[in-house]
Amino acid sequence: MNILLLGSGGREHALAWKLAQSPSLEKFYASPGNPGIAQHAECVKLDVLDHAEVIQFCGRNRIDLVVVGPEAPLVDGLAGSLRDADILVFGPDAAPAQLEGSKGFTKDLCARANIPTAGYVRATNQNDALAALDKFSIPVVIKADGLAAGKGVIIAETREQAQDSIAMMFEGGFGDAGAEVVIEEFLTGEEASFFAITDGKNVISFGTAQDHKRVGEGDIGPNTGGMGAYSPAPVLTNVLQKQVMEKIIRPTVDTLAAEGMPYSGVLFAGLMLTETGPQLIEYNARFGDPECQVLMMRLKSDLAAIMRATAKGELGQMSAPEFDSQSALTVVMAANGYPSTPEKGGKIQNLARAEREGTKIFHAGTAEVDGKLVANGGRVLNVTALGNNTTEAQTKAYAAVDQINFESGFCRRDIGWREVARENS
Repeated sequence: MNILLLGSGGREHALAWKLAQSPSLEKFYASPGNPGIAQHAECVKLDVLDHAEVIQFCGRNRIDLVVVGPEAPLVDGLAGSLRDADILVFGPDAAPAQLEGSKGFTKDLCARANIPTAGYVRATNQNDALAALDKFSIPVVIKADGLAAGKGVIIAETREQAQDSIAMMFEGGFGDAGAEVVIEEFLTGEEASFFAITDGKNVISFGTAQDHKRVGEGDIGPNTGGMGAYSPAPVLTNVLQKQVMEKIIRPTVDTLAAEGMPYSGVLFAGLMLTETGPQLIEYNARFGDPECQVLMMRLKSDLAAIMRATAKGELGQMSAPEFDSQSALTVVMAANGYPSTPEKGGKIQNLARAEREGTKIFHAGTAEVDGKLVANGGRVLNVTALGNNTTEAQTKAYAAVDQINFESGFCRRDIGWREVARENS
């Protein structure tokens, strides 16, 4: 099987690493890739906004499956264009990808399908948003409707902060993503991530995880794309996972199919575990980053076979995916200044020595300059380890972090703290 993987981050390196292990893989391309992905695939330059260019590349190179890593090409409709050209693709068409592309779309779908989620109001201008704010108690959640790289959500602790957040979004603080705003009831509980894979009809669960969005230890500071994660998330018990599948995932897939928008790909549900049960915070139309890294670290099944069956609508013929019973934990090493203005160009050394500690290091924002590895983005490396439990995986991951020489970078030192506390109580 010839595969084209689209993307350049840590998520895509993890997918490349796992896809490369498939016995059915023949030729493997990635665009644009990164130095880590280049260890597994031939990196090529394609403009993913130019659907015809991608389709022509697939034809010339006899691509059997395209795997779309990031959300932007999915929301832009690339998967649908590939399907129209009879090219198998793992990822949803533009219409169902609105689950991530528009928070308002998702909230309205939840209302139609009776999916448990926080109360909300959609607003398309600042005056309406400020008027709707009076319906909510404080704290309140203010969300930019569109794609904002995982940073378009603000938990306002005061009414003044809520008003300022609304003004900032409508004044272009998140670009076009803030042209519409969703105001949401603040939910209390613990957050967790649930993954499912669907071909539009069949649905299988694909693991659990918990990530750490805030930049600072103790979950303080601004939101980021994610500073670390671990899998599985024991807080999502088998009973709760069954509830999530029956009350959230399945109704979503069935409703989209009934409305002529069948969803094919991975469905990533961000959940709040409240006193009344799991509630949906948001959907993502692709694997999480850095949740993908810990899922791939644990996955024992053939990822390429699962993705191909999904793309062909044959997921029902696949056995349940098998995961390692061990825990995986990943620590994001970011460039100084992240998440605002990261410092690029910092030298990175000693990765090979760090991986000898029994870990896997996934490249996120890296580049090779004059034969040297340097930082080329906000989140730079994902240092990932397996252990018998979260505590052991955490210890191994930080031991590897301490082997890496990245003077212009930083990381949180408390990834996995909730589960480690539970394991050691």
